[in-house]
Amino acid sequence: EVQLAESGGGLVQAGGSLRLSCATSGVTFDDYAIGWFRQAPGKEREGLICISRSDGSTYLADSVKDRFTISTDNFKNTVYLQMNNLKPEDTAVYYCAADTALAYGSRWPPCDVMNYWGKGTLVTVSS
Repeated sequence: EVQLAESGGGLVQAGGSLRLSCATSGVTFDDYAIGWFRQAPGKEREGLICISRSDGSTYLADSVKDRFTISTDNFKNTVYLQMNNLKPEDTAVYYCAADTALAYGSRWPPCDVMNYWGKGTLVTVSS
């Protein structure tokens, strides 16, 4: 059974940094695509960064390019989202998501539909 649990959200000032963690179980990073998404109040969910080691693909949204990066720790089965130079418009609930690499690779556009989701963690950026 795949389980995802985000942590690390909180309140940060504009220009600051924050690192989110996603503890996973039932996921092997070589066989699953994994990514970070967010949903701001009144807005649609947005895919930020998704990676799939199976085919080497990486998706990075323009809104976070040069500011957000994704990394994984195989020993801890954890995925991280490093967020730098945060802006008030980054305020949202951030979600970790995963899907089998096969299913993810068969869909278009990338970093959109995923089968497994965490419950989210709130990030608030003050101006």
